[in-house]
Amino acid sequence: MNEHIVTAMAELVLDNSRSADGEVEGLTDDFKELEFLSMVNVGLSSLAKLPSLPKLRKLELSDNNLSGSLETLSEKCPNLTYLNLSGNKIKELSTVEALQNLKNLQSLDLFNCEITSLEDYRESEGEEGAEVRLGYGFCGHGEASSTETANAKANFMS
Repeated sequence: MNEHIVTAMAELVLDNSRSADGEVEGLTDDFKELEFLSMVNVGLSSLAKLPSLPKLRKLELSDNNLSGSLETLSEKCPNLTYLNLSGNKIKELSTVEALQNLKNLQSLDLFNCEITSLEDYRESEGEEGAEVRLGYGFCGHGEASSTETANAKANFMS
């Protein structure tokens, strides 16, 4: 791929590609300007080899085999505002807590992840009956209202 095209690209969709050992071929640190990346169903089990993508704001990682290594996202993609992890193998609350370092994160989708069925999961979402959209997923992949998202962020980060 021409380097000029790579550095100017804002969106990249690699859905249904295959990853080898947690690495998607061709996805390198050259994609510094990337703002949206979709890697749905690529067989990722780790994010350890994700390149540094400092301008990335939206990341689609649904239907992979991720169960951890989410702390990598705050190092490599510090400006994420939207993260879709639906359909992964996330089971532990501690795994999601690693996302607290993503200070701009407004939307987190965990739909169809095992974590949403934990007995104490709903208790950790905060009081006043506000559903934590950040923690619970969007149940159908819709957008939460800005008030719900703000409440969720406050509850999730506290």
